[in-house]
Amino acid sequence: MSSTIPEPADRDSVVETGCGVRIHKTLSEQDVVIDERLLRHELQVRHVPVDRIVAAGEQPAARYEGDTLVVPVLEEVLVTERRLRIEEELHIARARHEERYQDAVSLKRERVEVERFDDAGAAPAP
Repeated sequence: MSSTIPEPADRDSVVETGCGVRIHKTLSEQDVVIDERLLRHELQVRHVPVDRIVAAGEQPAARYEGDTLVVPVLEEVLVTERRLRIEEELHIARARHEERYQDAVSLKRERVEVERFDDAGAAPAP
């Protein structure tokens, strides 16, 4: 959830309320360094030779073995009849890495000052 303070055309502004109050609003920026931990995932693909014949109606589906996705790679071979042979399987494992990320960013801040005055425009006596 990132939100930003909309930047006015003029960085300093005055709001006249018409009720004996004047508001001065100033926008300032401050450069800060962020230092956060980021997570990223990497996929490692291994080709695992299988060389196994499967029955015609038993085409294997992709499956998980723990955190590893196993995808069978099929080919047709001609004997005197067609059979499916699992040529190889792709074993795809996800590795989670955490790394430190730093960057300098600019943050904006609004400052507000309230000025009170009477109908003649003079500040009231303390």
